[in-house]
Formats: sequence, C-alpha cells, structure tokens
Amino acid sequence: MSDTIIRIENLVKIYGKNAAKTHALKGVSIEIPRGSFSCVVGPSGHGKSTLLQLIGGLDKPTDGSVLICDADISKMSDNKLSELRAEKIGFVFQFFNLLHNLTAMENIQTAMMFGKIPQKDHRAKAEKLLALVGLSDKANAKPSELSGGQQQRVSIARALANDPDILLMDEPTGNLDSESENEVLNHIFEIHKSGKTIVIVTHNTELAHRADLLFVIKDGILIQKEGLS
Repeated sequence: MSDTIIRIENLVKIYGKNAAKTHALKGVSIEIPRGSFSCVVGPSGHGKSTLLQLIGGLDKPTDGSVLICDADISKMSDNKLSELRAEKIGFVFQFFNLLHNLTAMENIQTAMMFGKIPQKDHRAKAEKLLALVGLSDKANAKPSELSGGQQQRVSIARALANDPDILLMDEPTGNLDSESENEVLNHIFEIHKSGKTIVIVTHNTELAHRADLLFVIKDGILIQKEGLS
C-alpha cells in the first residue's frame, strides 16, 4: 500500500462558459502522506474549498486527476464514488449540516446507513463516538438544544461513523466562539493521533502552524508548500 493516501495531479477546475468562465484551480498538484495532518490556507474565494470538494469527490475536475488510495476517483462511476466516500472519507463543514429533526445519536446513526457497519451495532458505535467527542450526555439532544461547538463535535463524530481513513474539514472552527473553537480543535488533534489523515481548509493561523503540511493556494494556484520535505 502506498504511503501517499491522496495524490492530486495537474488539477484544473473551471466553472461557467465563455465570458462567465472562472478558473477556480489552475493545475494544482499535491501529495498527502497517510496519517498526516494538512492545512490548506489562502485568501477567500481563491480555490481552497473547491480543492477540498474535488478531493472528496463532491465535484468533478475539468482536467487532471484525484487519486485516493491509488484509485482515480475522477474516473469512477457515481456508484463506485459513493461507495468510496462512504468507506474512506468523512466530511466536516463550517455550518455543521446536521439534520435538525434528529438527535445527536440519530445524526450519527444516519451516517452509518451508507457504510458497512451492521445495523445491530449502530447504537453502540454511535455511543462510543459521542464519548470520543465528550458528548455522551447529549445523545438525545437535537441540534437546537446544542451550542455551536457541541454541534460541530457531533458533526465530527458523524464524520467518523464509518471509520474512514481520511477526514476532510472545511473551516471547522470558522463559525465558533473562542472557547468552542478550542474544544473542537482539541478533539481534532486527538483524533489525528489515532492515525487518521486530516486535511483542513482554514483561516486559523494557530491551526495552520501545527500542521505537518501547509499548502498555500492563491488565484487557484499552489504557491507554497511547507513541511514533510
């Protein structure tokens, strides 16, 4: 098995046509080792989130390739891509994206419907994940009954529901106050110690400084890489 879990080769993403054409990414190439902690930084609107969406198979590149565990996801059928995302990748977003009519426990269990965990084990696994993020006492709370930091910790537990190799996070602390931000970051660092590969798009300079790898994107171009040289 390759030590490189994510390989991006000459990645191009263009939105729109003719006069409305926008070049979101312009030939980006990146390699991310298994088990590493990477941050992608740069000005807003310069391609960071687009890059994360392409890594996660949420969008298709205009040109170039994205390889996850040596498999080119840009050439996969929708069904194969859905299977890979369910098994290999967990997503955490800035605005949590929890289902508001479900409890914390149910939000996590819902994610397991797309994986290979037997249904009889869903509750026990969800309980362990809630304990992991320090929310065992909030299992039956709905998102409206949770603080922003607690909601984000539930979303992290949900992202871990199918024990993915990779966690992709888009501004996971961008919508939180300082206290909640610190709580969430501490859980992210602990999860990384368990061996997960984590890639985060962030404006948080403290977080970026703690990364194994730092990628700077500007105007859709990788202008700088630091770490693991």
